[in-house]
Amino acid sequence: MYVDRLPPQDANAEESVIGSILIDGDSLSRVSSFVRPTDFYTEKNRWCYDAFLALFERGEAINQITVAHELSLQDKLEPLGGSAYLSHLVMVVPTSVHIEYYARIVQRTSIMRQLIDVGGRISDIGFNESDADTDAALARAEDLLFRIRAGQGSGDFVHIREVLDTYLEESTAMHAQDGSHIAPVTTGFPGIDNLLGNGMQRSDMIVVAARPSLGKSTLAFNIARGAAESGNRVGIFSLEMSRDQIGMRLLASEANVDSYRIRIGLLSNDEESRLLDSIGVLSDLPLYIDDTPIQTIVDMRGKARRLQSERGLDLVIIDYLQLIGGGGRIDNRAQEMGEISRSIKGMARDLDIPVIACSQLSRAIEQRPNHRPLLSDLRESGSIEQDADVVAFIHREDVYVSKEDWEKRNPTEPYPQNIAEIIFSKHRNGPVGTVPLYFRNDLVRFESLETTPAPEYAYNEV
Repeated sequence: MYVDRLPPQDANAEESVIGSILIDGDSLSRVSSFVRPTDFYTEKNRWCYDAFLALFERGEAINQITVAHELSLQDKLEPLGGSAYLSHLVMVVPTSVHIEYYARIVQRTSIMRQLIDVGGRISDIGFNESDADTDAALARAEDLLFRIRAGQGSGDFVHIREVLDTYLEESTAMHAQDGSHIAPVTTGFPGIDNLLGNGMQRSDMIVVAARPSLGKSTLAFNIARGAAESGNRVGIFSLEMSRDQIGMRLLASEANVDSYRIRIGLLSNDEESRLLDSIGVLSDLPLYIDDTPIQTIVDMRGKARRLQSERGLDLVIIDYLQLIGGGGRIDNRAQEMGEISRSIKGMARDLDIPVIACSQLSRAIEQRPNHRPLLSDLRESGSIEQDADVVAFIHREDVYVSKEDWEKRNPTEPYPQNIAEIIFSKHRNGPVGTVPLYFRNDLVRFESLETTPAPEYAYNEV
């Protein structure tokens, strides 16, 4: 299709970029963040840019003499055209002032060439008749396009030096005062943030699990509100509740108004005033809700990518895991849940954000004398436990034990009315422990217990 058409390129813009850097070596820092050597269509211009980067990394001056020497060491000076070609490049542009303008042209034509290449690869995916898995085909096609937008390219081995350099950069950003996006995402609950290491860590898959009606959706939405209040952009996938129901829950919690009174419209003037004020507060938060009831993890991953690209994204919440469609490719639900779980972890790593997945627990809890949840209670698949970086259970003793029975068994301890234990049973990179919260069912929210002493934490065995 493209045999007789020259790929998009601009030789003049490429030469102007190279010439500008030869005139003023410091101008490289103005374009190196968005222009890569592979963005140059002409090979000899690519060689020159590679030489610039090599000199820059060694802290050496960048000029016609040093670049000629560097190219000579790489046996590329003569094939390039010798020093005469470098002199030509210096003569092409009188000043380096407009280097960013030329560089943007180079970047744009490079993206167009990548689109042409990806278009051919997507066409091959479409013509592959042996691949009947349309969801997987769409995911591969979308991934190819996403890599262009993100400027990623294919993965490869990375030297440990790069990993440690990234760690140093992220550590600096985490302690910066500018609210860098690399910092952990806070939950709004100090006890939980402390246990998780100042908040939820990037690329972590966090499972919040409980039996029905114990508040896993409420806790997830409370965390979403707390994260958004700190400036984090939050995406909520709700497969169970509509956006209106979520909005009402958030509004009741924000305004300190009984959610039932909001539903029936029985409000005092003071409550109506608080609701109006709360609408203003919530409307300013970077919270995004998708209430599509039937969707696959492929759908969610694509939507999350687009949201991150268009508006930014720091946290994804999925409510809840067992309602995600598997696409019908696997008959065994346990295997299907394993695939979904791995894909959620992949989403967290791919987008470099924490992903909270709410999960149901099996009925085995109801049949035990001790109703405290265990990792084995995660419903339908052991892969959830394996893939998750953090597993937190919600346990409320007052749901299972009446006040009378409690006083008989524990005469010296107060009845834990509305006390919810957030039990962290798995924490891949930190301690496990329990954080107590107070559950307000009327206001649809959890609250921190400020007077509660710091809990004792234990570390997972490695």
